[in-house]
Amino acid sequence: MLRWCRAGLDALAAAREEIDALNVYPVPDGDTGTNLYLTMEAAVQHAEAAAPDLGSTADAVARGALLGARGNSGIIVAQMLRGVADVLSRPGTTLADGTALAAALGHAADEAKRAVADPVEGTILTVAQAAADAAQQAARNTISTLPAVALAAAAAAHEALDRTPEQLDVLRRAGVVDAGGRGLTVLLDAFDTVLTGRRPLPRPRTVGAHTVPAPALTSGDSEEPGPAYEVMYLLDAPQRNTAQLKETLANLGDSLVVSGAGQEWNVHVHTDDAGAAIEAGIAAGRPHRISVTYLPAQHGSRPDTPHKRVIVAFAAGDGLAELFAEAGAVVVATATGHRPSTGEMLAAVDRGDTGRTSDVVILPNERDAVPVAEAAAAELRTHHRRAAVIPTVAQVQGLAALAVHEPNRAFDADVVAMTSAAGQTRHGAVTVAAKEAVTMAGVCKPGDVLGVVDGDFAVIGADLLDVAIEVVARMLAAGGELVTVVTGDGAGPGLADGVARAVRRGHPEADTVVYRGGQPRYPLLLGVE
Repeated sequence: MLRWCRAGLDALAAAREEIDALNVYPVPDGDTGTNLYLTMEAAVQHAEAAAPDLGSTADAVARGALLGARGNSGIIVAQMLRGVADVLSRPGTTLADGTALAAALGHAADEAKRAVADPVEGTILTVAQAAADAAQQAARNTISTLPAVALAAAAAAHEALDRTPEQLDVLRRAGVVDAGGRGLTVLLDAFDTVLTGRRPLPRPRTVGAHTVPAPALTSGDSEEPGPAYEVMYLLDAPQRNTAQLKETLANLGDSLVVSGAGQEWNVHVHTDDAGAAIEAGIAAGRPHRISVTYLPAQHGSRPDTPHKRVIVAFAAGDGLAELFAEAGAVVVATATGHRPSTGEMLAAVDRGDTGRTSDVVILPNERDAVPVAEAAAAELRTHHRRAAVIPTVAQVQGLAALAVHEPNRAFDADVVAMTSAAGQTRHGAVTVAAKEAVTMAGVCKPGDVLGVVDGDFAVIGADLLDVAIEVVARMLAAGGELVTVVTGDGAGPGLADGVARAVRRGHPEADTVVYRGGQPRYPLLLGVE
């Protein structure tokens, strides 16, 4: 279950932009992929802190998704996960065969329909029902293995997704499939991959013959504009109060979803009267984490105004944090190899700009943090803020990008300059193997010194300095003007100076700068610009 959560989150990160582009229903605001990613991210965080048994993990996934759900599709997926948890948390339930999965998917589809005030065919609900029906049919076969049931559900979901334009006219006119349904196929594919190792065939990047969101759906020339605001809040209330709440909200707007169970609910509605929607929650119980978002896709974006700029940079050590801060960035400390959360990124943005009006540039500085940064940027854009991610996959690339940052330069020009500087920086590192493993350079044993070039283990040796010199030589083979050496834990005296001397001997045309980074695990981080 944990492996599926993590794989599903990674798969949504990879498909987020595609799903955002498909988003034309119920509002063409291009954020369904981002909302699903943020919902699943919250589910994963809760699951990783749960007790190590199936029922507790499933319950944690459902509660995390409920508390972190974003947007219409996010709340529906949260309710589906609640349905899955209801089945998997029953005493004695296991995932030893496909029976429990089939029952869980069936209950999930029912729960999703229950949460939506006005279910519509051709949406994620249709895809969920098709997956559940196929899973239950597979479970009734003589051989109802878990992989067989999972594959049947995933295959049926794709078939149902491809039919959604035939069922929903707004999709047919835009030339796309349903965005929420596409997100569900990503999650079902991830479960199949975890079980079997199979990976889904890549889908075409094109999403129909139209620009998405389709111009006809955003210009208002053929349809009346929809409600002006999206209202969302968490609600603490007894279940008996939710029926009246749904009735009240249904009269105020559309796209109504109320998901949850027991005393915890997540409420979503599009309405012109945001105040009345919140008052309905007060009448039902205690609303909190209230969010009201203007829907620009329906009513036109507000005019741009000049903004200052916030740079967010993730630092793997205290010395690196000082370097980034000196260059004007808001710093988030993160251990090497740790993927920060979207929430940490957004909190850093708020620290840099409490008025929440600035343009934002994010430097993830770790490969695994790039999709999280992209999700954070997409979330900022839903609040009418310009945000860009410089795809820095190493700390030294972040240093290179910040070196050319100019706060008074136009936003787009600054982003281009920073991206170019980062892209022209080769990155390497030196570390010590903790266990035996097979690498690109051969088999390493505990205590071996490993040299990393552009993310791959390329050198195995016995001496830190010798390996570091070899790594720099390989990076300089294609030319270079500046070598950056960042010292971390385990970098003894003379190590950085030894690298600098070797560069002067072999490449006198290149300058060398040395910084104290303080990062763990890597005695040296290396860059060549």
